[in-house]
Amino acid sequence: MPIRIILLLLFFSVALACRDKVEKVNTTTTENASDNESESTTEKKETFTITFGSCNDEDKAQPLWKDIVAEKPNLWIWLGDNIYGDSENMGVLQRKYDKQNSNKGYQSLKAQTSIIGTWDDHDFGVNDGGKDYAKKAESRELALDFLGVPADAEVRAREGMYQSYTYTYKEVVIRIILLDTRYFKDHVQKGANGYIPDENADILGDTQWAWLESELKKKEDVLIVANGTQVIPTEHPYEKWANFPTSRSRILSLLSQDDAEKIVLLSGDRHIGEISKIAVNGKAIWEVTSSGLTHSYESVGNEPNKYRVGAIMSQLNYGVIHVDADKQVELIISGREGKRHEVQRID
Repeated sequence: MPIRIILLLLFFSVALACRDKVEKVNTTTTENASDNESESTTEKKETFTITFGSCNDEDKAQPLWKDIVAEKPNLWIWLGDNIYGDSENMGVLQRKYDKQNSNKGYQSLKAQTSIIGTWDDHDFGVNDGGKDYAKKAESRELALDFLGVPADAEVRAREGMYQSYTYTYKEVVIRIILLDTRYFKDHVQKGANGYIPDENADILGDTQWAWLESELKKKEDVLIVANGTQVIPTEHPYEKWANFPTSRSRILSLLSQDDAEKIVLLSGDRHIGEISKIAVNGKAIWEVTSSGLTHSYESVGNEPNKYRVGAIMSQLNYGVIHVDADKQVELIISGREGKRHEVQRID
């Protein structure tokens, strides 16, 4: 075979080998580039984000604000015990609100997020207090001031703290009703094993009930009803709507008749976090309890709650709700560094 032909064959063999090697390198690079592109272009699903919490002692460390701010919420809801006032001296309560407002972490949240809320007993002014608290009207004004409620707001012209807010996110209507379970609450007797349920006692009062019924006639896709006291759980001996059996049955019946596709209750008070669910007249009603921001019931153990979904949270916690454009709702209890303790999705 002539030398020239041999050289040509060797040349083509080397060229083919080099081409194969280049194709293999380029294939690997393309796959890696594709993976990297997928990671870099995958964005967090857009939602309307609500954060909430309770049981916040202004004198204690408040480590969760940075995590709450990191959620980039559209809204923060106070669920009560926003300070630990426990006094009939309005000067004492004002100083405590001022101290809370001066907290740097809370200031960061206020700078980027809308704030709404209600109260519970300690910011109301007396532990487990109700309608007989002598300074409730004066205390209410301080609480509304703390929440930044305008002087001409409807709530300023009536007794109590109850309010409602409506938000629209990509055509999804979200209604938030804030109830007042202190201003009109009847006294319930306490026995050796906790509170004694009283069928004749009421927690809202006639005027607030009438207002609530009118609010529930409005249309929304997602309904959130917030207050300081657990509604669904019945077994623990502490403050709860079950201590007012007639009131509890009434509100659950009203909610079951609402046209909203998703119904969520929010509550605080208990120094634990948990999610509960009950079916009333075939309608699913969820409840997220988030408490506390500065101190928690670490020795709670596995407290009984037949309606609980998932596990109980005994550490510091805050709540998160995501609502997306498809009306899907995600309920979350989070702890330090934004760690998700419990997540439930309502499709």
